[in-house]
Amino acid sequence: MPSSTSRRTVIKTGAVFMALGLTACTGTPSPSPSSTSPSAPSAGSEPTETFTFGTASQPLGLDPALSSDVESYRVTRQILEGLVGVDQTTGKPTPLLATEWTESNEGRSYTFKLRSGVFFQDGTPFDADAVRHNFNRWFAFSAELRKKAPGISFKSVFKAHSDDAPLSIFKSCTALSPDTVRIDLTQPFTAFLQALTLPAFAIASPTALAAGTADVLNQTRHGNPVSAFAANPVGTGPFSLAAWDETSVRLVSHKDYWGDRGQIATINFVTYDHPQTRLQALLDGKIDGYDAVTVGNFDQLVKRGMQIVQRDPFSVMYLGINQEIPVLQNEKVRQAIELAIDKDTLIRKFFIDNTAKASQFVPPKISGFNNDAPALGHDPAKAKAYLAAAGYKGEVLKFYYPLNATRPYLPTPEKIYAELSRQLTAVGLNIKPVPVDWSDGYLQKVQSPGDHALHLLGWNGSYSDADNFVGPLFGEKNGEFGYQDPQVFSKINRARGLPAGKERDEQYHTINAQIAATVPAVPIAFPISALALSDRVSSYPASPVLNEVFTKVQLKP
Repeated sequence: MPSSTSRRTVIKTGAVFMALGLTACTGTPSPSPSSTSPSAPSAGSEPTETFTFGTASQPLGLDPALSSDVESYRVTRQILEGLVGVDQTTGKPTPLLATEWTESNEGRSYTFKLRSGVFFQDGTPFDADAVRHNFNRWFAFSAELRKKAPGISFKSVFKAHSDDAPLSIFKSCTALSPDTVRIDLTQPFTAFLQALTLPAFAIASPTALAAGTADVLNQTRHGNPVSAFAANPVGTGPFSLAAWDETSVRLVSHKDYWGDRGQIATINFVTYDHPQTRLQALLDGKIDGYDAVTVGNFDQLVKRGMQIVQRDPFSVMYLGINQEIPVLQNEKVRQAIELAIDKDTLIRKFFIDNTAKASQFVPPKISGFNNDAPALGHDPAKAKAYLAAAGYKGEVLKFYYPLNATRPYLPTPEKIYAELSRQLTAVGLNIKPVPVDWSDGYLQKVQSPGDHALHLLGWNGSYSDADNFVGPLFGEKNGEFGYQDPQVFSKINRARGLPAGKERDEQYHTINAQIAATVPAVPIAFPISALALSDRVSSYPASPVLNEVFTKVQLKP
C-alpha cells in the first residue's frame, strides 16, 4: 500500500441528520418507494470485489434480537433487514422490506405493505406471516432468556414482554394478507417507525429460527451463550454468512438478493483487538478500513496521508454508578464522584478533536436536549467536602472497565480508566480496579445486578429520538444503575407518546434535568468517532447511527 507522507489526508464528515429526526416520527403514508427504495440489480452487475474490514472485537452473537453490541450489529446489518430503513441524509424512515405504511387509531396502529418477490437466504419466502412470527417471538422472550442475553432491545423500546403484557406498548402483529401486516400498540409511540430501524427488529427466516432453536442458548462463542441460529443467521439481506472462526467473520454476496448487490462479493471482518494493530494492518495493506480511530492513531494516519471519515457525534460515554451498592445510595457521594471528574482533561487526552463535554445523556442535536441541564463541574475540594458530609469512611468501590475493546463511545478504555481512577482517588475515594476482557462477558457483568460500584460504558444512539437515549438507560430500574425514580420513569413513559413539538421537547428537558440532578451516572463526552480507509475505497456510507451496509461501499477500479 502506498504510504507517502506527502499525500494529503482526506477527512470527511458523516451525514448530519439528527436535528431532523423527530419530524419523521409520526406518519402518514411513507414517501413513494420508487424514489427511495434500493434499486433492483442490473444485468451483468455480479459483484467481484473482496473488502476486508478491521474490527475491534468479535461479535457477541449474530442474532440481532439478542446481541446489541456494535460489532454484532456491524455484521448482522449485512445479513438481515427490517421493515424500515434510514435515509442517510435526513434520518427519516424509508422503505426497506415494507414499501409503504399508514398510521391509524390515533397512533396506535400501523399497517405495512410488504415488498413482493423477496426471499430469505434459505429460499423461503418473506411475507406477512414471517413478520408476525418475528414480532411474536420477540414479545414472548422468557425471563430466563432475558437474563442470559442482556443485549435484548425489545423491552427498552416496548417496555415489557408478554409475561407482563399490560405494561407493554406492543399489543399484537396481525398478518392481514400475504403482503400486508398490521402492528397494534397499546398507546401512541411517537418514535415507533424510527425504533423499527434498529437492527434488533430485523426479520429473520422463521424456518431458520426453528431449525436453529433460536431461543435456546446452548452454544458458546467467545465466552458468550448463543443459539445455533445466532451462529448461522438467515435474513433477506445482501450478504449471507459463509464462515465465523476465532479471528474473523466471512460474508458472501447473496445471489438472489432483491436489491442492488453493489461491488463486493466477499466481506472479511478481521478482529484486531488493539488500536495499533488495526492501524498497522491498514498501513500494511492487510485491510481496507477499520473503525474506532483513536487519538494516537489519528495523528499517525494524518502523517501517512490516509483517508479518515468522521461521523457526527451520536453517542455518549459515561461513568456508571450502581446504587445497589449501599454507600452509593447517598446522593452526596454520587455528587462527589461527579465533582472529582475533570471531563476537559479526559476529552483532551483520549478523544478526537471537537468531541463535546456532556452534562446529560441526550446529544445536543437531538430535540429534547436541555441547554440548562444542571452540572456540578470539576471541583476536587468540594468533592472532598461532600464525602465528609456524607460520612464516607473509605468503603471500597469496585471499578469495572473493559480490556481489549474499542467502541465509538470508548476509544481507549484502559487509559480512560487510569485517568478516572487517578481523579477519583485524589479526592479520597477507595477505588479497586476490576478489569474484564470485553469478550469475557463485560457487558453482561456491568448491565446485570452485581458488585460493580462504578463502570465504564457508553450508549451509541440507534435512531434519532431523545427516547432512544434516556429510555433504555433510565426508563426503569435495571441491573446497571440500580436507579429508581418512579417520577422520572413515568415522565419518560409519557414523553414517548407525545407528538413531536414544544410540549414533548419540554418534557425531555425536565427529564434530563432530573436525571442530571440525582447523578445515577456521570455523562462525560459526546465523542466524535472516525473510520480509516485505504486508497482503494472511493466512498463509504458513514452513518452516525452506524447504519453502514457494505453494498454502498464504492471501490476504485
